Amino acid sequence: METLFEMTNYRYHFDRMEPRSDMIFVFGGNLAGRHGKGSALYAKQHCGAIYGVGVGLQGRSYSIPTKDHQLRILDIDNIVPHILAFKNFAFSRPDLEFFVTRIGCGLAGYQDQDIAPWFYGSPLNCVFPVGWELYLSNQRLQELWSSYYS
Repeated sequence: METLFEMTNYRYHFDRMEPRSDMIFVFGGNLAGRHGKGSALYAKQHCGAIYGVGVGLQGRSYSIPTKDHQLRILDIDNIVPHILAFKNFAFSRPDLEFFVTRIGCGLAGYQDQDIAPWFYGSPLNCVFPVGWELYLSNQRLQELWSSYYS
């Protein structure tokens, strides 16, 4: 059975699936780099996330912080720049494939609709949670983003 499938232009994975061994695991972390719970712990145990490194590429993982150095939840306004930096990085590395988890939707407590739309416009080498399809391919969302960036 296929573990990834295509809807619209993006590819999607089911929640709690493990990425293929050649993919970069993109997870929600904290600025302190304490990868102790949730997808951050998985990234440390299986994908080379480095304790003490809170942002960016580490082994076969990429951390997008959703909590600060004291493990307090970041406001969306403080998470978005890290999402945009990730998108730029993903565009710069078409040789890599990124398995994006439900960033911020676990221990940080955000809902999919709070986070997923910020990934709109990501390159096609990103594979997203299937629950985000609504937020990444919705025609109205595309129109809103187009008007915002024009």
